Amino acid sequence: MDGSVNFYRPWDQYKRGFGSAAGEYWLGLDNIHHLTKGRKVELLVQMEDFEGKSVFARYTLFSVGGECHGYLLKVSGFKNGGAGDAMSYHNGQKFTTLDKDQDAFGKNCARTYLGAFWYRSCHYANPNGVYRWGADKTLSALGVEWYQWKGNNYSLKSIRMEIRPVQ
Repeated sequence: MDGSVNFYRPWDQYKRGFGSAAGEYWLGLDNIHHLTKGRKVELLVQMEDFEGKSVFARYTLFSVGGECHGYLLKVSGFKNGGAGDAMSYHNGQKFTTLDKDQDAFGKNCARTYLGAFWYRSCHYANPNGVYRWGADKTLSALGVEWYQWKGNNYSLKSIRMEIRPVQ
């Protein structure tokens, strides 16, 4: 949202959550797991660029497994709101942080791209990446990114991931 909270953090902080719900915030993997466990939940990802354009991606099914399963991500049912589908690539992945490498890459994707996420090899979405101000080709794929909308050299102004029960 504004770069005031550093999202390059260890496992325990992503597990519990951090930041302020009024600004930059991570709810916590335990909380996300409990909110999605045993019920149908959808995910809405809203994002804005530095030119004031807003888009979204919606997923009709979203869940996160428990810690014993690495907080395994399940996401499907993509509906396009102009952003394109970056999350399906991450489906079936465990969560990776700088100190807990659970991705399919030979190196730790969280360390390589200075974030934390359900990386595969490594990402099309990096919402927990370094906050950078828009287009910047000097450091590829390090920002708050959604590849299918802006590519690997544009860090978004804001990104929100919201969940709700399916009606």
